[in-house]
Amino acid sequence: MLPYPNISPDIVHIGPLRLRWYGLMYVLGFISAYVLVQKQARAREIGLVGASAQDLILFLAIGLVVGARLGYILFYQYANLFSYLKNPIEIIAVWHGGMSFHGGLLGALAAGWWFSRRRNLPLLVIADSVIVTAPIGLGLGRIGNFLNGELFGRVSDVPWAMIFPQGGPLPRHPSQLYEALGEGLLLFLLMWNLRKRSFADGMMVVFFLCFYGSIRFVIEFFRQPDPQIGFIWRYFTEGQLLCTLMIIAGLLLALLLSRRPQGQGGTPRHSR
Repeated sequence: MLPYPNISPDIVHIGPLRLRWYGLMYVLGFISAYVLVQKQARAREIGLVGASAQDLILFLAIGLVVGARLGYILFYQYANLFSYLKNPIEIIAVWHGGMSFHGGLLGALAAGWWFSRRRNLPLLVIADSVIVTAPIGLGLGRIGNFLNGELFGRVSDVPWAMIFPQGGPLPRHPSQLYEALGEGLLLFLLMWNLRKRSFADGMMVVFFLCFYGSIRFVIEFFRQPDPQIGFIWRYFTEGQLLCTLMIIAGLLLALLLSRRPQGQGGTPRHSR
């Protein structure tokens, strides 16, 4: 068993003001996306550089945070939905914790669509350019979860198991680190290398949906289910259900892209 590095979730705490590791991870993720989007040839072709890239990241940041919070309430707190409606301030109380990746993804997609409409830019090119950078933010976010001592794994006797302050007296899988490596580092390496190959616009989104969904589905077997939901279908979790829907969505998108006529993203083109 390894000792859990009981690090304060606050970097700085002055009166009511707090700078938290988790929030810093979000900021670093957005900065990484801003830098890496502009390094892609396909993004530069449509002018997604400088102020345009800054505006895109701002749109995505707002969409992601709003979507992540609403997704958490709808996907993981649906039994308490009426209590949120009675106390609406709790809906925006992100400082109380509770963010959903799948909700954040939907929010970011909606924000990207709105940005593409306002700027008259191709949505699929924007989505492809951003999605390859997403694993960095995901990996950093999971490190933030680890530092917060939240979203820990199931009870285990593996040599690297840890006792988390909020997880009771038994050692558990550090599943946040599994996710940081799988959904973060591994997925980024896959996506960043695939972007160099010739695919139709939109295929990077397909790859992300299928790869992330598959990696997260496997890691969920090591992660403790949310206590307010527990297991569904006996052995499976809410996260695995959402990941299954992600994979199905990715396959459907691939089918739609394969049927698009030439000149609309259905033919291969140069790498990013």
